Amino acid sequence: MSRVIHVFRQPDRFVAGTVGEPGDRTFYLQASEDVRTISVTIEKQQVVVLAERLSSLLEEVASRFGADVPEEVPEDLVDVDPLTVPVEEEFRVGTMGLGWDADSSAVVIELLAITEGEVDETVVLDDTEEGPDAVRVFLSPAAARAFAERADRVVNAGRKPCPLCGEPLDPTGHICPRQNGYRRDTDAGED
Repeated sequence: MSRVIHVFRQPDRFVAGTVGEPGDRTFYLQASEDVRTISVTIEKQQVVVLAERLSSLLEEVASRFGADVPEEVPEDLVDVDPLTVPVEEEFRVGTMGLGWDADSSAVVIELLAITEGEVDETVVLDDTEEGPDAVRVFLSPAAARAFAERADRVVNAGRKPCPLCGEPLDPTGHICPRQNGYRRDTDAGED
């Protein structure tokens, strides 16, 4: 079966979002262009890494290529809307690729489906017939900045961290290693 690559050259929307309650959220990346919407499942840590690397790439293309990269997200690109429903998983993300297309002055993000074995690096950002299914999105530097900012907001919208150990607090508290295994209530220290 040949590989399917979903390409979004001028997406109307590319966002990170979640389904579920804090502590039990599933993370998605969703790309939309015209009437087509694709959603892929991704791990929270992958969202964090993608946002960080995207910010680093934007700084690099601004300095090396003189690309016009806004410091702040333009107001018209701020996206606080929920994911488009229904959210139907196309695949689970395994490998991610990130690049700069100088011809179109666009950031290219490629998300490859998780596979059983190792992914050959040559299939990332390439149109070869063999390899895992992929979603490839082209973003302007401003849209890439907006994606990274929203991704940070989505990741940080989860459970509050424990002030002692930094682990996420459940509504019922948690067993804090800094408290020698005693349960720490979420209301502790609050009046």
